[in-house]
Amino acid sequence: MAPAPPPAARFRPVTAAVEQGYARYARQAEGWLTRYRERGGHVYCGAGCFACCDMPIRVSLAEALVTAAALDGETAARVEAHARQVLHNARTAPDEATYVERHRREVGFCPLLDRETGGCSQYAARPTRCRDTFSALPARYCAAGTWETLTRREKADYAREVARTPGTDGELHYVAPLEHLSEPIWAAAARAMRREWGLEVWGDFWTLTTLARQGSFMDRVARGDARGAWQAARQAGLAHEVVLEIG
Repeated sequence: MAPAPPPAARFRPVTAAVEQGYARYARQAEGWLTRYRERGGHVYCGAGCFACCDMPIRVSLAEALVTAAALDGETAARVEAHARQVLHNARTAPDEATYVERHRREVGFCPLLDRETGGCSQYAARPTRCRDTFSALPARYCAAGTWETLTRREKADYAREVARTPGTDGELHYVAPLEHLSEPIWAAAARAMRREWGLEVWGDFWTLTTLARQGSFMDRVARGDARGAWQAARQAGLAHEVVLEIG
């Protein structure tokens, strides 16, 4: 059984900044999407679509605390098991491209995903990256391995389609303005962490969500003890520069 998270009230000044950012983003994104669709734009993401839910996700510890507080012991244990698979991949991958590819193909889908419904079991507590990823082209382009199976002509067709599709950055099929709208959440998280702890913690979503429930790690973070926090993460078997950044 995974340990219970530290008392939520202790970290409220940090998590409140994130939750306020989530609420603000939801309002702004809804307004942007309404205008986009009125102009003929189309977003292919919807209930039951989870082709992107096997991607690596980088978050702040402030976001991870929000998710960690929502988990019961059984779900937290699944998240921890996933985090340890992520860590093994980080330790053995020879480069970033291999790390990402193996994350998608071998580490696999997020343990918070309900594979029967295709929905997130912790939708209200999901991190920023899960909130701001929208596809302007069919979901098959989000799935692992699709790009590798395309012919040269199909890749050229993709490039032309992306270039003429409103809302993309001209290179990838994701809706760029919705990603830009989320940037204030990360800025607010960074400010809150520096203000309350005197340091920032960033890294892999599942690793930080697991560490957020570890009292020894959070005690050191709360004291602004970067070295001690790293040692606590190491003792928990979750310290690696790819998945944990403390500074």
